[in-house]
Amino acid sequence: MRHLRNIFNLGIKELRSLLGDKAMLTLIVFSFTVSVYSSATVTPGSLNLAPIAIADMDQSQLSNRIVNSFYRPWFLPPEMITADEMDAGLDAGRYTFAINIPPNFQRDVLAGRQPDIQVNVDATRMSQAFTGNGYIQNIINGEVNSFVARYRDNSEPLVSLETRMRFNPNLDPAWFGGVMAIINNITMLAIVLTGSALIREREHGTVEHLLVMPITPFEIMMAKIWSMGLVVLVVSGLSLVLMVKGVLGVPIEGSIPLFMLGVALSLFATTSIGIFMGTIARSMPQLGLLVILVLLPLQMLS
Repeated sequence: MRHLRNIFNLGIKELRSLLGDKAMLTLIVFSFTVSVYSSATVTPGSLNLAPIAIADMDQSQLSNRIVNSFYRPWFLPPEMITADEMDAGLDAGRYTFAINIPPNFQRDVLAGRQPDIQVNVDATRMSQAFTGNGYIQNIINGEVNSFVARYRDNSEPLVSLETRMRFNPNLDPAWFGGVMAIINNITMLAIVLTGSALIREREHGTVEHLLVMPITPFEIMMAKIWSMGLVVLVVSGLSLVLMVKGVLGVPIEGSIPLFMLGVALSLFATTSIGIFMGTIARSMPQLGLLVILVLLPLQMLS
């Protein structure tokens, strides 16, 4: 009982020390509010409502089919411009893609001359530029091939494949991004809080005081683990209920207590990593560098 009482009292001391650390409190609040919201609402990696302009110098049936093939949710309705307005519009950032269909394009296609269509891309919008280039190429090739073949492939397949998305019917990226941000921040904060708690003791010179007291190193480490783990467990649960379910409106169909049980089990491993890194690092900047070296492989391989 004495060991448990020592661990409990030392953990209370760690919680009081954390309440006086404004930087850590700010990091905790930011990680489970702003970071979760931004990760859920950030622009997705796939193409979404990209502004596009088309200079149709041919005004043929084929060019009209190409113009009408760009629609939501991948592209905004194409803005029809002239070739002289193309560079100015890209420089002003009014659209990400600008397509120039040359004169006599349909005639050259039917004659087998393989004419070129110029596609200008604003590469400063990197999240959409590279994927959008492939989208445009596939769309134009599909329209040209179907036009040359004089029909669209409307043949009915022998077997109808009906796809139904479970848990996320509309494939809303916010449903996935918010929960993943919480999981990543749980790992990060568990390591940072326990490591910083040990470094804080070393910087204040209280580690030596604790070692000469009638307590064991195991009790000191366990106090830091349960106190910092409790903080991460509580704020992650609040973030899941208030931010993900409340603010983002994500319907949580699974068991929240089961999720929190899994978080509690993982905290034993991640807080232990933080204690180990805190014994190696001699200052907070060194701990920050070690956290980067450890977190990057963990998140890339998870």
